Amino acid sequence: MRLLCSLLLLACVGANAAEPAATPPTLPAPPKLDVPLPDTSITTTAPPDVVPPNSTVEEVTVEAPEPRYAAPTRRDRIGRVWAPVAINGKGPFRLVLDTGATGAAIIRSVADRLGISTANAKMIRLHGVTGSAMVPTIKVDTLEVGDLLLEGRRLPIVADAFGGAEGVLGTEGLADKRIYIDFVHDAISITRSKRQPASPDFASIPLVMGRDRLLRMEIMIGSVRTIAILDTGAQLTVGNHALRDLLKRRRSEELKTAEVIGVTLDVAQGQLMSVPTIHMGSSIQVRGLKLTFGDMFIFEQWKLSHEPAVLIGMDIIGSFEALVIDYKKKELQIRAKRG
Repeated sequence: MRLLCSLLLLACVGANAAEPAATPPTLPAPPKLDVPLPDTSITTTAPPDVVPPNSTVEEVTVEAPEPRYAAPTRRDRIGRVWAPVAINGKGPFRLVLDTGATGAAIIRSVADRLGISTANAKMIRLHGVTGSAMVPTIKVDTLEVGDLLLEGRRLPIVADAFGGAEGVLGTEGLADKRIYIDFVHDAISITRSKRQPASPDFASIPLVMGRDRLLRMEIMIGSVRTIAILDTGAQLTVGNHALRDLLKRRRSEELKTAEVIGVTLDVAQGQLMSVPTIHMGSSIQVRGLKLTFGDMFIFEQWKLSHEPAVLIGMDIIGSFEALVIDYKKKELQIRAKRG
């Protein structure tokens, strides 16, 4: 069983990493993932309107040529969020919005469309979920989407592993921004934050943003207090061994082996285990989820190997109706489906 995880952590070696997002007119079919997608229910105060919590779909095809910006997670498909990014005034290019990435990266075909040669390119080290690798870079003059404008950035060239997207848009430049994602109406916007309060139908969860610009929050998985990283670039939610060990004391089940493939194409071994109800804030509950657990390279990079931690991926995020990530206010606002 394999899980494809596109989360990035870009470590710049004598270079600035940047971030794009884009939308080409013709969308290639994304890869087929031979993985189980948990039948997850996410509710506010209403009971879950789903099939039994432990059921799974044994094969997932990530293919959503119809949504342009926000594809929801369903029982047979893992969702995605894309942003239309102009680079050097060309595009827009379709980049995956990745709140787990510190900067932007593109695939080689984007460099070709920009007319920028990668011969004798400057190399930087790229850190992913499962490992790190040296990759070439290109220098761009501008990168723009919504109210976000970055100038004079160096973009890593990564493998084409994004299921039809042309790279990733990370968190650089978002410190004073507000991102609105609507899975129901297929919409995304990146604007300057005015510290707007949440609408009445949204639940608010406080965030902590570290120097790495990663969005952290405290959640409960059963009775285990857990550090959660909001990661729109990861397809599936992944926990570390510290969390697995605490949960395993409360549950006895035979664990299945899974492989996690990162953007650097390194493969890490993981284990699938069902977990109790996840509580996010005071009113959001996620039930019937199976998590993949492993001591991934990225947990060590973030110094989160020894305390319960989890990356919240698109299997959960894409099940909401809409969400707001307000970097300036340091708040996550969620409108969940009611039962």
